[in-house]
Amino acid sequence: MAQQRTRSLLLLLLLTLLGLGLVQPSYGQDRMYQRFLRQHVDPEETGGNDRYCNLMMQRRKMTTHQCKRFNTFIHEDIWNIRSICSTTNIQCKNGKMNCHEGNVAAVCNLLNIRKWSGRRRRKRKKKK
Repeated sequence: MAQQRTRSLLLLLLLTLLGLGLVQPSYGQDRMYQRFLRQHVDPEETGGNDRYCNLMMQRRKMTTHQCKRFNTFIHEDIWNIRSICSTTNIQCKNGKMNCHEGNVAAVCNLLNIRKWSGRRRRKRKKKK
C-alpha cells in the first residue's frame, strides 16, 4: 500500500515537472513578443521632433539601466507588422535583400551622453 502511494506521488511529481517544462518555453516567447512590442511598436506616431526618441524611450523604460545606442519605432498596427512575414523582400538602399515596403519608422540614434546629468540626446530620422 505504501509502495503504491509512493509510486503515485512520484508519477504525479514527474508529470508536474514535465508540464512545467512544456509551459516555460511558451512563456519565454510571450515575454520576448511583449518586449518587442514595448521597444519597437508605436502605431500612432506621437511626435515629429527630435525629442520623440527620448520621450518614447523614457516612457517605455528603455533608458534606466544602460544607454541603448540605437532603436527603431515602427509606426504601424501590429497586424500590419505581422503581415511582413508573408510579403516578398525588396532590395534595401544598402544592397541587402531584407527590406519590405509599407512601414513607416522612426530611427533613433544616440548622439551623446552627458555624464553627470544622465541625459541622452537622440536624433530622430523618419524612414519609409
